[in-house]
Amino acid sequence: MDIEQLREACISLPHVEETFPFDEVTLVFKVGGKMFALTPLDTPEHSVSLKCDPDYALELRDRYESVRSAFHMNKKHWNNIILNGDVPDKLLLELIRHSYDRVVEGLTRKEKEKIKSKSPEV
Repeated sequence: MDIEQLREACISLPHVEETFPFDEVTLVFKVGGKMFALTPLDTPEHSVSLKCDPDYALELRDRYESVRSAFHMNKKHWNNIILNGDVPDKLLLELIRHSYDRVVEGLTRKEKEKIKSKSPEV
């Protein structure tokens, strides 16, 4: 997966905001004003940091060489995944959704209702 495919996967999720809150090279994806993915655009080895269930985060780090604890993030809840490493693209897409869902789960009821009210009927 390349950076553009990563971006497309993130912005395809409902109510995602694409921002540069820290600097001009760290792309951050948010839902309900909370980060669920961030990626530096200025590194030769592209990666993404994603929120993760703590037990699952450890399991992924044990299973895949390209999954590490995320630098500058809570190591218990965030993994950094090297793109084009040993994590299959299908799993990476699932992990992006897992991160998004974890963040939505942690939003206030008011924020969740706001997101739900903006969602198209299925």
